[in-house]
Amino acid sequence: MRTNPFYDAWLFLTGQTGDHEGSGVGWLLTALFLALLLAGTVIAIRNWQQDPAQRTSHHVAIWFMRAMIGAMWYQGSLWKLPLPVSGGFKFWTESITFNAAFEFHKWIATNIYLPNLPIIDPLVYLTELALAVSFILGFFVRPMAVVGMLFATHLWLGVYRHPNEWPWLFVFLIFVQGFFLLNNAGRSLGLDAWLGRRLAGPGAEGALARLYRRIA
Repeated sequence: MRTNPFYDAWLFLTGQTGDHEGSGVGWLLTALFLALLLAGTVIAIRNWQQDPAQRTSHHVAIWFMRAMIGAMWYQGSLWKLPLPVSGGFKFWTESITFNAAFEFHKWIATNIYLPNLPIIDPLVYLTELALAVSFILGFFVRPMAVVGMLFATHLWLGVYRHPNEWPWLFVFLIFVQGFFLLNNAGRSLGLDAWLGRRLAGPGAEGALARLYRRIA
């Protein structure tokens, strides 16, 4: 049960939510999240120190929004545990079978998702965890923003007819991640900015460096 944003944030940061307790590894999830926050902050500080162009309110605002959306994905991943199938994930997957906007989506949930939950649940968890890591650290943000947009689109259409869901919430999430894509949000105090400077100099002409510059 939610109380207020400040107390609930404290419970999340200290690993005292129901999702943490139900996972069986709440202490590990808390430690990982705090490590990600620390790493993301250190990366932002290093960018600020090394590149004067990063020292703007524009970059700081994008960094903050990116990190918060990463935190959202991290929190959203918790109820996918414990693996291989969590009760919450099974419930919401079943919800798609009668709340999806289109019949083909209901068919996919009924005939592909539900019979393969032990495979689908871990894949969804790892995808959401990867989104959280990407956005918090600012690493590979552009391609992961596309993944996040597709994920949010799936959720939007999958629970479109659910009486307790507001479809615009998912549309806003699609737009936010579209903003990350168009503005290359990882280049704002993120690891993409730090790597971009190093891969732009002499000696950074390997195949992996070229691929990274093209994608990220």
